[in-house]
Amino acid sequence: MEKEKNKIISRRDFIATGAIAATAISSFPFVKNAHAQGKKKLKIGVVGCGGRGTGACANAIVADPGNIDLVAMADVAPEQIEKSLKALEETRELQGELQKNIKVAKDHIFLGADGFKQLLQTDIDYVLLTTPPGFRPLHFEEAVRQGKHIFAEKPVAADPVGCRNIRASAQKAKEKGLSVVVGLNARHDKSVMETVKRIHDGAVGDIRTGTIHRLGGGLWHRGSNPLWSEMEYQCRNWYYFVWLSGDQIVEMVVHQIDLMNWTLGAHPISALSQGGRQVRTDPKYGNIWDHMTIDYEYPDDVHVFCMLRQWPNCDNKNQNRVVGTIGESDCRRTIRGQNRWRYRDERTNSSVYEHQELIESIRNGTARNDCLDFAVDSTLTAIMGRESAYTGKIVTWDEMINSDLDLFPKNYQFGPAPKRPVAMPGEPRPV
Repeated sequence: MEKEKNKIISRRDFIATGAIAATAISSFPFVKNAHAQGKKKLKIGVVGCGGRGTGACANAIVADPGNIDLVAMADVAPEQIEKSLKALEETRELQGELQKNIKVAKDHIFLGADGFKQLLQTDIDYVLLTTPPGFRPLHFEEAVRQGKHIFAEKPVAADPVGCRNIRASAQKAKEKGLSVVVGLNARHDKSVMETVKRIHDGAVGDIRTGTIHRLGGGLWHRGSNPLWSEMEYQCRNWYYFVWLSGDQIVEMVVHQIDLMNWTLGAHPISALSQGGRQVRTDPKYGNIWDHMTIDYEYPDDVHVFCMLRQWPNCDNKNQNRVVGTIGESDCRRTIRGQNRWRYRDERTNSSVYEHQELIESIRNGTARNDCLDFAVDSTLTAIMGRESAYTGKIVTWDEMINSDLDLFPKNYQFGPAPKRPVAMPGEPRPV
C-alpha cells in the first residue's frame, strides 16, 4: 500500500485526440533486448508528460527490460502526470514485471514552469525532453549544466536562435562526455540505415533530384477554457503556435528533411517556398499555416521539392524519393534501376532502438551527440523552408545560421502572452 501511495502520475496532453500511449506503442513490432539482466540500473526522468513523453518512457523501459527505472516526472499541468502514469499502466509491453520499473514517488513529481530544474537536480542518469519544441533549448541547456545524458524529441528548436543555443549546449555536452540522442526516427531504423548506405555506395548513381511528400489530415485541438490564461491556452494547443511547434514543417516534416539531408550528405544552400492557410482559417488555429511547397537547393544544383499539408478528407502521402543517374530509391527499403534491391532483414521499432543506442553509449562510455552530428542542421533546414514561405523570399543557409529570429517569449509563466499574427508573404515578418 505504501508503494501505491507514493506512486504518482505525469504527462502532457496526448498528441492525438482520444489516443493513448498504449495504442501508439503496441502498433510497432517489439524489439528484443540487447542487454542481460543484472546490470546496474539506470534512472530516467521525463520533462513534458503528453502522448510522446509517455510513449518515450515506455520505449526506454522496453529498450532494456528490468534495467531502466522511471523515477521522476515534470509537467506544468498536474493532470498530465496522472494521465501519463495511467497510460503506462495500460501499455501492453509494460505489463507484468516491467510495471516494477515505474517508480515515481510523490517527492519526484515536479510541477510548474521551473519543474524541469527540480527534476534535473535529482540523481537520474538520463532525461527525456518531450515538451513542445519551443522549450527544448531551455531544457537542453539546463540538462547539460546538470550533467545528464539526454534523449531529446525532435525538432530541437523552433527558431534560429534556439538552434544556435542547442548547438552551443551540445558542444558543452561533448566536452563533458554526455550522450545526446534525438528522436529523428530514420537514423535509428535498420532498414533505412542499410538503404542509405547502399545509396552512399553508389546504388542509384549520382543523385540529380529528390522529392518529399508529407500530406496528411487534420489534427487535434483541445478547445478553450475561460479559466485558462492566454499562455496556458497556447501551451495546451501548442501545435498551432509557431513559437511552440515551429509549424508543421519544423515539428513534423523535419523527419523527412533529416532523411533527405542524410541521403544527400549535405544541407541545402537555399530555399524558395510558398503556402498559406486554405482550410485552417479559424483564429483558434493560432498562427501556423496548413500547406507549403518548398524548393530546396542543395550543392551541385540538386533540387529537392518538398510538399506538405494538413487537410481533412483528402488523399494522403508520406514518402521520400531520390532519383539518380542509374536508379532511384524511397530512402527507406527499396532501390529500383540497375541495382534493384529491397530490404528484407529484421525490422526494428526505431522509437525503442534509439533508446537502446543511448543506453549502450552510456554503459560503454562512448558518448554520441546527435545534435552536433545532424539534428541541429535538420531542424534549421526546416526553419529555413518555413521562413522562405512566411516572407516570400529566397532564404539562404548563411542567413539562417546568422539570423537573430527568436520567437521565445520573455515571460512564459501562465498569464498574458503575445498573440502574434499569421505571417503574410511580402510583408514584414511578425515576431
